[in-house]
Amino acid sequence: MEYIIIAGVAVLFSLLYFRIANHYNIIDKPNLRSAHSEITIRGGGVVYPFVFLLYLGANVLFEETNTVDYTLFGLGLLMLCAVSFIDDISELSSKVRLIFQFMAVLFLFYFVGAAAALPTWLIPVAVVVTMGILNAFNFMDGINGMSGLYSLITLLTLYLINQYLVVFTDADFILYPALASLVFLFFNFRKKAVCFMGDVGSMGVAFWIAALVGKLMVATGELKWILLLTVYGVETVATIVERLLLKENIFKAHRRHLYQLLVNDKKVPHIQVSITYAALQLLLSAVLLLSDLPQWIIIPVIIIPAITLYLIVKSSIKKQIANR
Repeated sequence: MEYIIIAGVAVLFSLLYFRIANHYNIIDKPNLRSAHSEITIRGGGVVYPFVFLLYLGANVLFEETNTVDYTLFGLGLLMLCAVSFIDDISELSSKVRLIFQFMAVLFLFYFVGAAAALPTWLIPVAVVVTMGILNAFNFMDGINGMSGLYSLITLLTLYLINQYLVVFTDADFILYPALASLVFLFFNFRKKAVCFMGDVGSMGVAFWIAALVGKLMVATGELKWILLLTVYGVETVATIVERLLLKENIFKAHRRHLYQLLVNDKKVPHIQVSITYAALQLLLSAVLLLSDLPQWIIIPVIIIPAITLYLIVKSSIKKQIANR
């Protein structure tokens, strides 16, 4: 019953936000790099920080967990989402965004206890990787259903791990963002989306997932859980490398992602592409969970085929487009 109420409140909040967004013209207008052709409400992902506030409120009401434990996480999440929402409304410079992302990641690291779990020399590397995860979700949020469905699959996988393999956090701390994803998908996972996630959503859910994966790593002492983000990671890194080789500015918008080629050039429906990406991550996550291989083996076993498949498919599609 609690989850139904939370989902209902989140839906009502989203509907209220849509009215405000329409009034203040918080919209996404199509351009040459867009994968859509109609004006759509931007910032629908604001439901994620809102649901976090509901999570805190529910804990206070039912006295289930100590809300003080989530203060650092909340500060980082709300700060990151606030800056991202401002960026959705009025574009900020990449330097300003990176500064606030760095500050938010520091809060996240204190929350998961990374400083005590990692050697000092490795912390800067972990900070860069975490900021990379945040931006990967932002880069991949370009078509209907993509980030909402991918996030939902990842969160439900983390929930199963927490329930059946190792308890690393409060179960509701996973279920609440999953509910937010479901609510967002209700408005976004369709041919004509009611709203887009916006930076506030992509950064918000990425921050939440990064915190959960970080807590899982600290609890188990294993890095293999980064593989829960394999699909996004492979595509983001491969695309950045491609753009660097082409001497492009990686901070500027582009249409070189595989999902962009599929939607814009091959005219594959958004929903189909989003389901494929989520299904691939679900398959890779299943291999990870069912395998008894040590992490130094399972990591390359999953990563190498994923990279190989990505490069083969992308190369094939680019050739098809060039030969038209």
